Amino acid sequence: MISYISASGVYPVNAPVIENGVLGVDPEGKITAVMTAEQAQAKGIADITVYEGILVPGFVNTHCHLELSHMKGELKVKKGLVDFVQQVMKTRAADDYSIELAMLKADLEMCENGIVAVGDISNQVISRSIKSGSPLYYHTFLEVMGFNPATVDLSMERARSFEAEFGDVPISLVPHAPYSVSRVLFEAIAEHAASKSSILSIHNQETAQEDDFFKNKTGDFLKLYEFLGLDIDFYKSTGKSSLQSCLPLLPPDLKTLLVHNTFTKRADVDFATSIHPNLYWCLCPGANQYIEGCLPDVPMFMEAGLRITLGTDSLASNDGLSILREMNRLQSLFEIPVADLIRWGTWNGAEFLGITDRYGSFEPGKQPGVNLLNTVEMAGKTVLGTRVKRLF
Repeated sequence: MISYISASGVYPVNAPVIENGVLGVDPEGKITAVMTAEQAQAKGIADITVYEGILVPGFVNTHCHLELSHMKGELKVKKGLVDFVQQVMKTRAADDYSIELAMLKADLEMCENGIVAVGDISNQVISRSIKSGSPLYYHTFLEVMGFNPATVDLSMERARSFEAEFGDVPISLVPHAPYSVSRVLFEAIAEHAASKSSILSIHNQETAQEDDFFKNKTGDFLKLYEFLGLDIDFYKSTGKSSLQSCLPLLPPDLKTLLVHNTFTKRADVDFATSIHPNLYWCLCPGANQYIEGCLPDVPMFMEAGLRITLGTDSLASNDGLSILREMNRLQSLFEIPVADLIRWGTWNGAEFLGITDRYGSFEPGKQPGVNLLNTVEMAGKTVLGTRVKRLF
């Protein structure tokens, strides 16, 4: 039996918003119709459930760290990325039961917050069972690390063994960040990705210290390498930003997600878009505020016409896993149309993950999930409220 639902606004995403629009949805959550109220009336459809608010597709969280869910509330805020990384390394160890229970709760939290698909960072295999049994779609980005060129074979061998253990779960081997991957390891990851036509993800310019290190071999990253016991005498600064130093090492024909971008400048954007036509830019405002206490230059990203997606990062660096909450943070500080925020949190993420055949928009035949959001009037403008209810 088809259910017909309506609200003050229906956002198909790839078509203009429909005021008082009507969706037809079957018991499996498949969209059967996207109509105006007049079209529904012309079809003789009278049994329509009307909701207060707007209807949008299920959210896509393009950057999460499920493995760190057990660390919620454990790390100090606004200490900077280098300190944050050291805190994670010191405190992430826990028994498997505690980690799995926290991941299960995080998975449920995302589902309840209207998220339907996740790009998840992994460093080991422990999240496989959670992902295999979840109603959410997961693409795992298995991070590869090794700043010392001498460890490239060991790093790739470890990553390939984990990749094999994940089995049929969608997965990519990806570089963690410019400061944790040597040039030869970048090349090995790129070769592996090209052989599998993978999608890629990499943490980018999350702290100003990252560019300081690449340009001048100065800053707090020297303390991090000392903490790790890594002798970096072999490294010579590039005189360029981290993004300009490392992006040329990734295949331009593969979709690539740059995550955080907190300190990305217009010159970096211009350089990146000139050499790589398949970039997506993920914003994680909650984590940015938690770790560095600042946000990316979102208006500049919008002016540059970038494909923006949204992420929650981990519970180690955020107070919850909600894409709507990330939208709220952005709209509280920047002038961003509601339609743009919804597109960032739905279609763009689904497009990056390669799952638009099911997710990202309201179109007949898709099963994108249906979220009911409240809206409020502020200063004469309609903005997103803080409530989300997953209807399908």
